[in-house]
Amino acid sequence: MFSFLRRNRTYIDVPVLEVDVHSHLIPAIDDGAKTIEESLVLLKHMQALGYRKVITTPHIMSDTYKNSPKTIQKGLEVLRSEAIKNGLSIQIDAAAEYYLDDGFLPLLSESEMMTINSKYLLFETSYVSKPMQTEAMIFAILSEGYIPLMAHPERYRYIKDPEREYSRLKELGVMFQVNINSFGGHYGTLAQKRALFLSRNGLIDFLGSDVHTRKQAESLQNVLKSDNYKEIYRYNTILNHTLL
Repeated sequence: MFSFLRRNRTYIDVPVLEVDVHSHLIPAIDDGAKTIEESLVLLKHMQALGYRKVITTPHIMSDTYKNSPKTIQKGLEVLRSEAIKNGLSIQIDAAAEYYLDDGFLPLLSESEMMTINSKYLLFETSYVSKPMQTEAMIFAILSEGYIPLMAHPERYRYIKDPEREYSRLKELGVMFQVNINSFGGHYGTLAQKRALFLSRNGLIDFLGSDVHTRKQAESLQNVLKSDNYKEIYRYNTILNHTLL
């Protein structure tokens, strides 16, 4: 169940990551799996890697992916049914990945939110430009009683001063979910560098696969064996297991 990484004559316990908090497995609902067959392939990969539970998180964007609790729940029921028919034992739940756009605040105040464990609200922003109302939207999330969980903070290219900007987000009460494949360079060298920065400064709260495709699912296997991944547990308290 455990592997070990030697650093300065110390050992690090690296548990099997049994819960995934970020993926796009419901078919034909966003930019993830396109068919139920693709969904099942991804689920089989996740189960083979030791995951006991996935919390899949379709995009909700006002202009592009106009998902709702109703559409997500409908897709989840189909996915669960097909997984059982195909002999998969992995537990499948759903939340959403909310995009901080002009439609977010009205949605937050007027709608049922799809959160992780009725607690964490997973959100993302543009990769290239920081939303003008970022802090206001974070305060609004907190005011509604949720914990803001930023998806893949290592991937936002608008962050120019990581020490200052990540620290500010933490001061505001934001938790961080880093993509596992970032540690293997899947999203480029900058994202990898930022993921290592977050890891070595003890800023990571959750790890996610952010799986959309078979290629991403397959790359997880190598990253999970890497020293970069194992090193995470030296500096960070990873909370995925609290969601079992």
